[in-house]
Amino acid sequence: MIFTELVLENFGAYAGKQVINLRPENDGGIRPIILLGGMNGGGKTTLMDAIRLALYGQRAKCSTRGSLGYSDFLIQSINSRATSGELTKIELSLEYIVDDKWTIFKIIRAWNRDLKDGKESLSIEVEGEFDRNLESTWDEYIENILPLGISNLFLFDGEQVKELAELDTPPSNVVDAINALLGLELADKLAIDLEVLVSRKRKAVANKSQLATIAEIEAKLETKIKQKEELVNKKTAIEKQLKAAYKKRDRAIHKFKVEGGKIAAERNQLETKRQDLSSNAEAIRNDLIKLADSSLPLMMITSLLFDAQQQGEAELKAQQFQQAKNIIIERDDKLLNYLNEVALPDKYIDKISWFIDRENRLLEDSLAHKKNKLNIDEDIIKQLNALIAERLPLQKQQAIDNINKLKQLEAEIDLTDKQLASAASPEDYRKLDETMQAAQKIVSEYKADLDTLEQRYNAVEREIESTKKELKNYSESAIDLSNDKHIIESAAKVQKTLALFREKLTLKKLNKLETEVTECFRYLLHKSNLVNRVVIETNTFRLSLYDFQGMEVPKQRLSAGEKQLLSIAFLWGLARVSGKNLPIAIDTPLSRLDSSHRHNLVERYFPTASHQVILLSTDTEVGKIEVTKLREQEAIAREYLLEYDRNKGHTTIKPGYFW
Repeated sequence: MIFTELVLENFGAYAGKQVINLRPENDGGIRPIILLGGMNGGGKTTLMDAIRLALYGQRAKCSTRGSLGYSDFLIQSINSRATSGELTKIELSLEYIVDDKWTIFKIIRAWNRDLKDGKESLSIEVEGEFDRNLESTWDEYIENILPLGISNLFLFDGEQVKELAELDTPPSNVVDAINALLGLELADKLAIDLEVLVSRKRKAVANKSQLATIAEIEAKLETKIKQKEELVNKKTAIEKQLKAAYKKRDRAIHKFKVEGGKIAAERNQLETKRQDLSSNAEAIRNDLIKLADSSLPLMMITSLLFDAQQQGEAELKAQQFQQAKNIIIERDDKLLNYLNEVALPDKYIDKISWFIDRENRLLEDSLAHKKNKLNIDEDIIKQLNALIAERLPLQKQQAIDNINKLKQLEAEIDLTDKQLASAASPEDYRKLDETMQAAQKIVSEYKADLDTLEQRYNAVEREIESTKKELKNYSESAIDLSNDKHIIESAAKVQKTLALFREKLTLKKLNKLETEVTECFRYLLHKSNLVNRVVIETNTFRLSLYDFQGMEVPKQRLSAGEKQLLSIAFLWGLARVSGKNLPIAIDTPLSRLDSSHRHNLVERYFPTASHQVILLSTDTEVGKIEVTKLREQEAIAREYLLEYDRNKGHTTIKPGYFW
């Protein structure tokens, strides 16, 4: 089956006539995805409701109907801008193979505020011609194409996936849908029909006494069956209450964390941390004080130190010259005498003598203006040089390092002070903790109630089976041999065969389903080594995971996103095992998924989930990265944007997406 077109007229948020082409093809090529983008409250869920309403009418499970009667729901669905005389209309066109050829159907439901008989008008076109006979039998006809019981497995939303991910076992309505999808309900229906036939035959052949006994046993059986139904209803109610309790508990935990409960619980650690930080900061301040008490303050007069160094070296040089002056004069005289002795010509001796005198005068002149201000000696000069070259740079670096450490510690102290300031007071903390504990207690109570109901349900199941056996044994011993007895005995054999058939059929289907779900889950999961096999329980369809060593992987080990991927893999596996070639529509598909899981879902699931995949998404789910990836894969056939005008209060469908 393929949805080809959806037309909305004055329905929900859609004023006027809006047309969406849903054909999964583009430029002559098959592309499965129809992408519709819209912000929250923009009409995405309304589109999903429109498809359900077109297909199933009064039986449709629409999101906004709640406990409303059908006529009230239809009136509520009329766009607020529509006048009393204007029609509200939904037209859904689809193609389905009939007698080995594609046949075009158009479902038209229309109504206004003056509902006739509390219902809308229904028209069915087949190949462009109205079919009045099909209109009267449409509910039965659509059950052969897409049964209502399994529709939620093909038309689902992120909340449904989230709910399925949070439960250990699927809810009863999903179990019924799974049975229908796997074809197991046919065996159950046949078993019930046989019970009805056998009951009639027992009454036909029993005498009055026997009939009374049989009637008594049957009344007992009927009572037990009613008890079973009541328990199922109670279980459903408790499951809803448990779901609400989980949400309330999650809100309490979130509030506990946000409003400072967690920090208050860790106050002692924070105060200890602050004391340690303050002690470290005080130690560094003491180190800085010691440095300030040493020669470090001399860094403030570095230029004066350099001047003193130069002056001291000059004075020391002058002192050395004065001390060596006589020795130099004596050496110069010895040199001149030696030159005379070696008979050097006078002109050279005169030049040498002139050079020596000039150098001595220059040295005296250069040192003559240097006043002896410091009266310094050589040891002091060495100490001054060491101070400037080594000690002061080392102390300066130590001071800089300590100041940086102190700044970092002070920043950490400020942050810790802010955390302590944001922590709840002891009174508020106690209230937050009490609220959280109370919410957890309610969850535990509902879980205990659910376990008790489960035990009672199982006990009633056993009693029903025991009563059936009692009825069967009594009938076989008390009823005369006759044709009817032959039927009863034959029916008993058929029931055994049927039970065996259903058991083997279930095992066969579940084995195939386990293989498909495992393959789908491992395909979607980026941790390919986490799960080796998914096992499905026969009666409850509870999922169990096993690793490559054959050890069970607790479901609690999975993240919220991984649990959702498991639910999607379960739905995907069901669709593949069913063999039904049906479209899939998904509302808000990527809630609570991290980037890697989102990438796997976009790249691996959406393009291959079905031959037609209708995605309704916000800009944060199928974002720019995801839509670009789908375009690169050539998986998108059409893109639409649901633009909601807050001033006018209605939504318009336009071609294109957010980007």
